[in-house]
Amino acid sequence: MPGKILIVEDEEKLARFVELELLHEGYEVEKAFDGRDGLEKMERGDCDLVLLDIMLPGLNGLEVLRRARRSVDTPVIMLTARDTVMDKVTGLDMGAEDYMTKPFEIEELLARIRVALRRSKKSAPETKILSAGALTMDVDRHTVAYDGQSVELTHREFALLETLLENKGIVLSRDTLMERVWGYDYMGETNIVDVYVRYLRAKIDAVFDVKLVQTVRGVGYVIR
Repeated sequence: MPGKILIVEDEEKLARFVELELLHEGYEVEKAFDGRDGLEKMERGDCDLVLLDIMLPGLNGLEVLRRARRSVDTPVIMLTARDTVMDKVTGLDMGAEDYMTKPFEIEELLARIRVALRRSKKSAPETKILSAGALTMDVDRHTVAYDGQSVELTHREFALLETLLENKGIVLSRDTLMERVWGYDYMGETNIVDVYVRYLRAKIDAVFDVKLVQTVRGVGYVIR
């Protein structure tokens, strides 16, 4: 589970203590000692979790959180000596994941970090990746690559390849492919599937010297 954690804390000794504990647990750590620097680092969006103090120079932690929430949804655990109910409610209402008051036990903080990261991971949408050998397709990002090299496909070529990859190992007839990729009401050329298979072979098989889309005579096409 370890990832990157940003510590926004003006007490440098405390920040260093927490940093050492996190490094020991396998996390990557970045630090900021004032609100403006913390906000800038949060807005980059490359951290998995933020430990954010409220009493900060420049911008206080609640203002940092308010501004950051305009563009990033990174989990935030508030760390502060202010333990009034109103402070806690305000921080949570503004989007903090959790709230801990100083002084705190490091083991409890580590446990809360693990819980927050698990929640974040569960709520993150799963990316749909299809593959066959060295070929990978990221359906959500609409990208295709072979051995890391980008393959540019048209919308219809992508849809045909996606259908074949979703049914890897299953031979799909031309009629089935036409229905799934072009729709039941398609009124164009009946050999359209063969035409687009040739397009795919020209962009993948010919370029990378592979035999991705295979023909099963009298039946249809398959990727194995």
